[in-house]
Amino acid sequence: MQSDDQWAQPSAHTGPPGWNPVTGMAGWDPRVGPPGWAPQQPYSPPPTPTYQPTRGLSPFGLPARHSWEIPLLVIVIIATALAYLLCVALLLFGYFDQYVVLLILAPLLLWFGRGVNYSTQRLNAVKMSPTQFPEGFRMVEEAAARFGMAKVPDAYVLLGNGAINAFASGHGFRRYVVVYSDLFEVGGAARDPDALAFIIGHEVGHIAAGHVSYWRQLGMFLVPFLPLLGDALIRAQEYTADNHGYCNRPQGAPGAMKVLAGGKYLNALVDFDEMADRAPREKGFFIWVVNAVSSHPVLTWRMWALRDRSRHGRMFLRPNPPPPQAYSGYPPAGGYPPPGQYGEVPGLPRDPGSYGEYPAQPESRGPYG
Repeated sequence: MQSDDQWAQPSAHTGPPGWNPVTGMAGWDPRVGPPGWAPQQPYSPPPTPTYQPTRGLSPFGLPARHSWEIPLLVIVIIATALAYLLCVALLLFGYFDQYVVLLILAPLLLWFGRGVNYSTQRLNAVKMSPTQFPEGFRMVEEAAARFGMAKVPDAYVLLGNGAINAFASGHGFRRYVVVYSDLFEVGGAARDPDALAFIIGHEVGHIAAGHVSYWRQLGMFLVPFLPLLGDALIRAQEYTADNHGYCNRPQGAPGAMKVLAGGKYLNALVDFDEMADRAPREKGFFIWVVNAVSSHPVLTWRMWALRDRSRHGRMFLRPNPPPPQAYSGYPPAGGYPPPGQYGEVPGLPRDPGSYGEYPAQPESRGPYG
């Protein structure tokens, strides 16, 4: 087996044009990266977030929970509890059905599924750390600090094979984020790291908002069997997570949406404002149907919600056009502050405490109040 020094010796074979004498390959050196790719930034601990007064859906302070989320969650939990009691009664009367058994075993099935999913990442995925995907690891720490989380969730990079996706989950008291590897082609230093920071903030936001809790997911076990209602709850949660992503890195919202619209290669050709402007113009019954049965906000409405931070994203009815001169474009005049400064407001002191230890806010009813 050859040592690193042996591999580093130039090959005597000159090869065709583009031949690399170090690696014996045509094209680029894998130790350096393909043309146009810049190495990831070395790890550096994120700064302590500055305390900001909460201003609705703005990037200042803690993010807002979507106004529809809790009412829909209460309805779904009640429906799930009633269905569970009905299944217990049916079993007592001797009625057996696959759906009855499925719901009765829901606590065990959910626990088992979450454990398998977590173990899959621990065995197959690359765990972010100061030495592996250090910039992504820093973004996770930054998001957790911004949301006042007592513990930074684990983060993994999973082979995407071209898919653009990320998700958050948990098992027991452990919480984690999984980012597909193809997103790092978007988040590399040569592309759009702000977009990756928004996506990571979105996923960490799911954890901060309690969306991955075992008991919450057990109460939502009936969601796949509740047409319209179940999808609406998931959409509201996605809007909430978008608020977290926007709070974490507002300037990354357009880039993240452009990746979802055009992919990681054509994202630069997508005009965020032009696509968002279509949200109030696209009308019709089937427009309503497609949104109503979607588990995520449809993309034009989602872009509109990320651009118009004066109100929550629309759930069932398309957005209304703003009055003339009411909208000044995205981003706001003057732009956003550089990443890491968290939109500091002059005159507000930086909190000297550790992550999440903000000064008391008497008028606040909680992080989402």
